[in-house]
Amino acid sequence: MFAAVTLLVFMCLTATSHADHHQPCHTPNMTGLMSVITLKGEVKAFGAFSYDSMGKKLRFRSNESYPTNTSIGLDLLMFFDEGVFYEIDTKNQSCEKKALQCTLHPLDVPDEATYLSTLNIGSSSIEGEGLKVNIWTGSMADSKGKYSMSVTMGCLPVSTFYMCESSSFLISIMDIETEIKDPDLLLVPSLCQGQPLEETPEGTVNSFLNEFM
Repeated sequence: MFAAVTLLVFMCLTATSHADHHQPCHTPNMTGLMSVITLKGEVKAFGAFSYDSMGKKLRFRSNESYPTNTSIGLDLLMFFDEGVFYEIDTKNQSCEKKALQCTLHPLDVPDEATYLSTLNIGSSSIEGEGLKVNIWTGSMADSKGKYSMSVTMGCLPVSTFYMCESSSFLISIMDIETEIKDPDLLLVPSLCQGQPLEETPEGTVNSFLNEFM
């Protein structure tokens, strides 16, 4: 299955025809589930997210509400406009505040993304058995990689495939609801308040995606 995904994305990224009149859309507020899987089939993370599209805030909690046998347990709170994020460990009552160098993430189409094509996932001829999506592609300047993102006609993300020098992985979005169910999740927790900004080691790029590399 993962070989097929790789082939499909490669074909999308190497296609030469696209429609210039398409402009990247921007997603609404969302609550849902997110999974991160490598091409070898390793589940890197699976958990719940809340996303504030106007405030550019994201909370992702892996292995908390939905425990799975994954290699990474994360609780991330990211403020993309402010350029900072928090790594939260509620169990140990600890929190780290770090600078955010890259704002690329799988829940919104970047402004510089290139429209590639419109595809039907499933069947377009059988009622209720198909989903039309737009495919957007682009480059990851910080890691010299590429991405291919599929979103619905209503601009809800379905999946994003990232191909980087160090690793490649697929992020899938499920059970989306176009609201923020718990706004408190996007507030800085009390255990993080007053935390100093940690120094970023030279050569380190902090981003949502780098948490899985």
